[in-house]
Amino acid sequence: MDQNLKRIVILGGGSAGWLTASIIAAEHCSASATGVQITLVESPDVATVGVGEGTWPTMRQTLRQIGIPEKTFFRECDASFKQGSRFCGWVNGTDNDIYYHPFVLPEGYLESDLHGYWQRHGQGISYADAFTAQTHLCKRNLAPKQIATPDYAAVVNYGYHLNVGKFGQLLQRHATKHLGVNHILDHVTAVNSCDNGDIRSLNTRDNGELEADLFIDCSGSASMLLGQHFGIGWRDCRPFLFNDRALATQVPYRDPQQPIASATVSTAQPDGWIWDIALPTRRGVGHVYASNFTSDEQAERCLRNYIARDLSDKKAEQLNIKALKFDPGHRNIFWHRNCVAVGMAAGFIEPLEASALVLVELAAEMIRDELPRNREMMDYVARNFNNKFLYRWERVIDFLKLHYVLSQRESEYWQAHRQSDSIPDSLKQKLQLWRHRPPSEYDFDRKGEVFPSASYQYVLYGMGFHTEPRSTDKLSDSDKTVERYLSDNKRKLDKYLNGLPSNRMLITRLLR
Repeated sequence: MDQNLKRIVILGGGSAGWLTASIIAAEHCSASATGVQITLVESPDVATVGVGEGTWPTMRQTLRQIGIPEKTFFRECDASFKQGSRFCGWVNGTDNDIYYHPFVLPEGYLESDLHGYWQRHGQGISYADAFTAQTHLCKRNLAPKQIATPDYAAVVNYGYHLNVGKFGQLLQRHATKHLGVNHILDHVTAVNSCDNGDIRSLNTRDNGELEADLFIDCSGSASMLLGQHFGIGWRDCRPFLFNDRALATQVPYRDPQQPIASATVSTAQPDGWIWDIALPTRRGVGHVYASNFTSDEQAERCLRNYIARDLSDKKAEQLNIKALKFDPGHRNIFWHRNCVAVGMAAGFIEPLEASALVLVELAAEMIRDELPRNREMMDYVARNFNNKFLYRWERVIDFLKLHYVLSQRESEYWQAHRQSDSIPDSLKQKLQLWRHRPPSEYDFDRKGEVFPSASYQYVLYGMGFHTEPRSTDKLSDSDKTVERYLSDNKRKLDKYLNGLPSNRMLITRLLR
């Protein structure tokens, strides 16, 4: 019988490395002498890259499980509440071209055909506005919970906006102080192999040789272990999603008491889109774009023009802007021999819909839950892991592409997104199906779907997609059934509007 797995080395820090270390260490008792020993080694000279500052609601459960109080998280990470995404100008660019992708399911979603009712009776109101209270809370910058609501509990579902640099620092302190993770700041100079092809150890400049049974590659886009050492190939997704550049900056509030937005604002541009994320002390604003369609200079001009709508032209021109380049895609596989990649070492598509951190959470959770007892088990676990995450990356690509392929905008960039050869076959087939029935849970039935069927409905019908109604009746089509859910939603909305504080009010109380 193979020797039991007792030692893990994680190469690379940042949010990917420290989230992975924390998630595994909390479950496998790394602070105990009898637990799995985890060492995280990172270069003291490599700055971490954080494109985007949004999470999914899964982060609440992650933070609770690793033992970080929510108030500590807010205090240390300049965090705010996120209740979904607001899309501006993605359909045709007119002033009223706005729709939401909220974090709650539509009221009665699993019990009735909401879309059919909305198509018959919902003229003049958006699909999300008709069946959720959350979009109305976002429009009023309200918080998703009350002041007395316990840590991580919710009145309506929520995730976070955060300062990703501060988040990595908080995770580092917590993992080393409370979870037993050993932290080494050093340069890795070589990767040493076993006779069977596994990684035996990493050589470091000042700390010698680091041996382990499992190596987790969180070295970012360099992918020093899975990519460079093992030569695992890269699947380029630029044939489907063209963005490969981002410009990011920090924008001050005009007034320190200015409302804090409840949703990530994503505003379409001629050759990309701009994110706008509200934190308590500032906004994080950035332009994601495709270098094949516009220049860096023109992209920067679009970004500064957007910021100048809120600040003066002079202040917008004075902001320091950081330029980032990325290759949209992912590894052909993610776990090879005794090495598994997490974060940008595994892949990165683009910041749209904040899929990066949730994929880190999901990967770290599966490693935690399926951690092989010994080497004999590892290849079986690796096959399952690779099948699961190839599926997840393909679904992320489909969902992000959906936002572009439905647009009616007429610049070359948006027209290219509608070309048939730029649409994955899996999405083409679903779009044909959805012309005859709405997306359902049968289309996405794997455990831990990143984007459930309700998310597809929000985007499809937010962007004006048409599903043909049935010519025959169904029991679940009953108007009375749907109207009962609409009435329930209206009562909830009235209650929330009367009882929920503003984001800024609740965050101020949390920081006391």
